[in-house]
Amino acid sequence: MSKPLSDHDRKKQISVRGLAGVENVTELKQNFNRHLHFTLVKDRNVATKRDYYFALAHTVRDHLVGRWIRTQQHYYEKDPKRVYYISLEFYMGRTLQNTMVNLALENACDEAIYQLGLDMEELEDMEEDAGLGNGGLGRLAACFLDSMASLGLAAYGYGIRYEFGIFNQKIVNGWQVEEADDWLRYGNPWEKARPEYTRPVHFYGRTEHHPDGVKWVDTQVVLALPFDTPVPGYRNNIVNTMRLWSAKAPCEFNLKDFNVGGYIQAVLDRNLAENISRVLYPNDNFFEGKELRLKQEYFVVSATLQDIIRRFKVSKFGSREIARTDFSKLPDKVAIQLNDTHPAMAIPELMRVLVDEEKLSWEKAWDICVRTCAYTNHTVLPEALERWPVDLFAHLLPRHLEIVYEINRRHLEKVAAKFPGDHDRLRRMSLIEEGGGKRINMAHLCIVGSHAVNGVARIHSDILKATIFKDFYEMEPNKFQNKTNGITPRRWLVMCNPGLAEVIAERIGEDFIRDLDQLQRLRDFVNDDAFIRDVAKVKQENKLKFAVHLEEHYKVKINPNSMFDVQVKRIHEYKRQLLNCLHIITYFNRIKREPNKQWTPRTVMIGGKAAPGYHTAKMIIRLITAIGEVVNHDPVVGDRLKVIFLENYRVTLAEKAIPASDLSQQISTAGTEASGTGNMKFMLNGALTIGTMDGANVEMAEEAGEGNLFIFGMRVDDVDALDKKGYHAEEYYNRLPELKQAIDQIASGFFSPKQPDLFKEIVNMLMHHDRFKVFADYEDYIKCQDKVNALYKNPKEWTKKVIYNIAGCGKFSSDRTIAQYAREIWGMEPTLEKLAAPDDKQ
Repeated sequence: MSKPLSDHDRKKQISVRGLAGVENVTELKQNFNRHLHFTLVKDRNVATKRDYYFALAHTVRDHLVGRWIRTQQHYYEKDPKRVYYISLEFYMGRTLQNTMVNLALENACDEAIYQLGLDMEELEDMEEDAGLGNGGLGRLAACFLDSMASLGLAAYGYGIRYEFGIFNQKIVNGWQVEEADDWLRYGNPWEKARPEYTRPVHFYGRTEHHPDGVKWVDTQVVLALPFDTPVPGYRNNIVNTMRLWSAKAPCEFNLKDFNVGGYIQAVLDRNLAENISRVLYPNDNFFEGKELRLKQEYFVVSATLQDIIRRFKVSKFGSREIARTDFSKLPDKVAIQLNDTHPAMAIPELMRVLVDEEKLSWEKAWDICVRTCAYTNHTVLPEALERWPVDLFAHLLPRHLEIVYEINRRHLEKVAAKFPGDHDRLRRMSLIEEGGGKRINMAHLCIVGSHAVNGVARIHSDILKATIFKDFYEMEPNKFQNKTNGITPRRWLVMCNPGLAEVIAERIGEDFIRDLDQLQRLRDFVNDDAFIRDVAKVKQENKLKFAVHLEEHYKVKINPNSMFDVQVKRIHEYKRQLLNCLHIITYFNRIKREPNKQWTPRTVMIGGKAAPGYHTAKMIIRLITAIGEVVNHDPVVGDRLKVIFLENYRVTLAEKAIPASDLSQQISTAGTEASGTGNMKFMLNGALTIGTMDGANVEMAEEAGEGNLFIFGMRVDDVDALDKKGYHAEEYYNRLPELKQAIDQIASGFFSPKQPDLFKEIVNMLMHHDRFKVFADYEDYIKCQDKVNALYKNPKEWTKKVIYNIAGCGKFSSDRTIAQYAREIWGMEPTLEKLAAPDDKQ
């Protein structure tokens, strides 16, 4: 194989990275040195790599500022409808390279840094991930921000500026250990504090009912301090804002209460208020009904709604004079999208503001609220649905509880009118669940208080209408929509896989970056030997680069010609990492049985975090590492099978692993994964998918051709039928010798000789109470994996399938998703027009 180009040489020849004009490079070098000197107060003798990263970050940020101000000015002048995307999570990852891509500065910065005698990749590696999310839901919000800016929408992301994001995962003796993610330790060059827009948020207290309305009194106040991060569109000079709120105690906090002489303690107690924005709850698809979490949810909603209403009332740029007071126009100027039920409090809070503060009638306020709000559902798993205890609500948010009760009273009146005498339907559709302590069903609140409800893949939206929201669908079928998720091709192709982006651009031009549907044109090249060669070569280079990364990190020798078989996602029983484990063990046993056969070599990589309180998920990690300890040291197996647990999977590791993957595992039980978005990232980056007909896999198979994915296992109907019949794991265990052997090995301590019964709980779960029916799909999964092995031995046919997959990716751009939200839910029209560039030199 010819020696791969150095990254520096390759970047120089890549068109999609922007031009490195001499003036540009000179100016960047001057600004870099200026920031090193004046911002960081260092010279080249004492500056560290981190100083150089910060100098570069500030230099790149300078190019955002003019566009950012101009964009906001433009919105004030044009007064367009604005969309507010409220989410408890924004999983942003790193910002530097993404900003350079979207501003077409990458080549110029590369050249400037090279001329300064520095290594761009080393500097980029100094940046901390903004890990303000758990997984798919938080990363979707980040992709959506990129697309909303790239489509010229007046959009704002609103969330919480957690001091500690998702924990860093360490593997110690095979076990997950969590470490706090102190991501702000060295400061964040991308954010700008906006203390002048601080908002008060109220908690506790009581309500007083007067003839002129209701007052919420004797509350505790926490201040919400906003931090703004710029969100640049792709080469259109638009820069939107992500505003994250940080909690701050007011100056008088605790000092006016009985604290004679308790001054020191009163100041120390400020921490209690400020804990609201301290840490992200690390649960994915699981509801933990803690008071602090409800405080976080109300905190972001209250501060954001104050901002929305201030902006609605204000007329022109920079003015704080009140101009607009007719709230009937609110739905024409404001759309609020609720990312799952976490910001559901926006509905009662908007009602409280309109009725109690702005003195609108209930009917008028409710009409405005429903026309403004829309709700995205992300899961059907019952343990993930938010159901807050009424007594917690009454204590923390007494006025909101009254409002929820009134919403429910009027809602049930409507249900009773439409379905007279159907008392069970009233019970099922109530916002308040009785029995075993009253709870508020937040999904029901969201449906009733929104004009649109959507799932995140076609099959998921169909399941919502047929199952958990069936009663609501029967009542208001027009409320329910589908918006299949997408990913931004800027981060997930151009930025993380420049080699592939370039090979594509050489064939079809660069417009696919804004219009991913153009990838369809690659179907014309599916039999083009030169294109097939180029695609395969890029994959091989990405694998070599990732192999170097792995060998540095894990001290395991990687065979770069092996199939890179990857399953990266949060560890959860429904995602069935255990099914993957059973294949690994089966393949291991087959190699041991016939060591002289020509086996397809595989490097199996599994990565993902387990919620700290999720015992089974942590045991699954321990099983994976235990299997690796046995397999990786077996001399008979050699380099034909390796198992690696990818530690601390996060956005930045995904950007390295996905472009290097050959096989993407998307193997959840049909009907459990709402959409998935990792599946789309692998598809766009030239991996083939082995998966069930679940989530967006269904639509991926439709777009690429079902024969170009490895589809196996039960469909949703089969799962339902098996539920009716009864799932009995022992039947499969007794019928399938290879499955029995694998389970017996896990149970007997073959993979944990020092603690033979280490995995007895996992075996017991699989045999007796496996909600996700791992054994039912085992046989078909193994057969399907045999097909994968056979095809991998024929690189040309494999690569043809890869090309069909890449060509079918157009639908899975978040640009398409956002254009649909805009037109079908928000009543806004996306545009690919550019804003005029700012006057300052670029």
